[in-house]
Amino acid sequence: MEKIRISDITMKQLAKGADHSLSFKGKLEISKLLDKLAVSVIEIEGIRTGRADALRVKSIASAVKGSVVAVPVELNTDSVSETWEALKGAKHPRLQVTAPVSTVQMEYLSRKKPDAMLACIEEIVKACAEKTEDVEFIAEDATRSDAAFLSKAIETAAAAGAKTVTVCDATGALLPEELADFLKNLIDTIPALHDVTLGVACANTMAMADACAVAAVRAGAREVKTAAVGDTASLQNVAGILAAREELFGVTCPLHTVELKRIVRQIIWMVETKRNKTSPFDDGVQDAARELSLALGDDAQSVSQAARDLGYDLNPEDTQAVWEAVQDLLRHKEQVGARELDAIIASVALQVPQSYTVESYVINSGSNISAMAHIKLNREGEMLEGVALGDGPIDASFLALEKVVNRHYELDDFQIRAVTEGREAMGETVVRLVSNGKLYSGRGISTDIVFSSIQAYVNALNKIAYEEGEA
Repeated sequence: MEKIRISDITMKQLAKGADHSLSFKGKLEISKLLDKLAVSVIEIEGIRTGRADALRVKSIASAVKGSVVAVPVELNTDSVSETWEALKGAKHPRLQVTAPVSTVQMEYLSRKKPDAMLACIEEIVKACAEKTEDVEFIAEDATRSDAAFLSKAIETAAAAGAKTVTVCDATGALLPEELADFLKNLIDTIPALHDVTLGVACANTMAMADACAVAAVRAGAREVKTAAVGDTASLQNVAGILAAREELFGVTCPLHTVELKRIVRQIIWMVETKRNKTSPFDDGVQDAARELSLALGDDAQSVSQAARDLGYDLNPEDTQAVWEAVQDLLRHKEQVGARELDAIIASVALQVPQSYTVESYVINSGSNISAMAHIKLNREGEMLEGVALGDGPIDASFLALEKVVNRHYELDDFQIRAVTEGREAMGETVVRLVSNGKLYSGRGISTDIVFSSIQAYVNALNKIAYEEGEA
């Protein structure tokens, strides 16, 4: 039986919407999860903002071991070279050339006439093929294109070196049987499709993307774009259907379906936040707490198992960090529940390397004195300290931290909320800093709200140091 390639576009889908946000480390963790799931292709965003995007591509490329890492290029040769420099360290790299093929998109998005678009497709696909054998041509809005032009575009891309050709139903207006007939007609009338892998991407406008993807496979498509989150075919649904009915479709799906549901749930948890209707800020605290309890004396293995019960797959370093945080909290509480463990994992796991760690802090505050903060940070063995007065203990703490790093950052947002109830409640702080026009968020968890604020600021600071190479 033929193998169906599942190409995950979760991170591309997230980049399109404003309802989801994902950190640099979050994207890296999602890539590792998808690689563990054995999806055939992991598609990530291209390079748009220079060094930070190049670092993201390079980090993901080196972290993924089994899946193909696919990155799109802009329709110019400079983008091809820049993208390849970041991607070339991947074990299985793929360059993607996306071009609109419908009249409306060519003229209004790319401002190109058909002949100019064909010349551009040929030039960019050839440039990509000189870098790698795995080149994908994506015909955007193919279902609304002129049949003759679509045929020329596909033949041009295949002749220039594309090994995969993907056609997109960008509007999601076709029913499953209509999409199947469309693909069968392409296969029957375009000889070049017999020498490449035919892929398909379906928008979920009419909530039919899953059915369309399955119909496309029956019609001859051998690569399907899906996502754990997004307006397209569902990774969990499509992979589950193909795996369950292999004998009907005559194809095999290589995903590790035993872990499919858990990993998809974990990805959704990482990217989705709930919004409190009475607050203008995001609320990532879940109301439903699972039945789980950790007590003093539980070892790291117990904490790791508890994390797995919540849907996390922590690496050994993150497991150790979470266990230490749990033990520290248990010095003040009798037990740690699911909601608290969730908050701890969000705070200490899935994070960038810690260039800065909090060594100690002293806060003086009162009704008749100005708040003063004295904070010491450890930066790779070097002790740094700062002292500042402020309008309250948290303001003083942030000013002291600025003196430690000798740099001012714009405070875009600051949130404090309780994640548990009672006199021993844990407080969660979220700090968002702006550096070079980019937003960096940090989280801190503690029964001491001032310390949680310091933790959150340092967490964001570490992300800035990691991405900007200041560590």
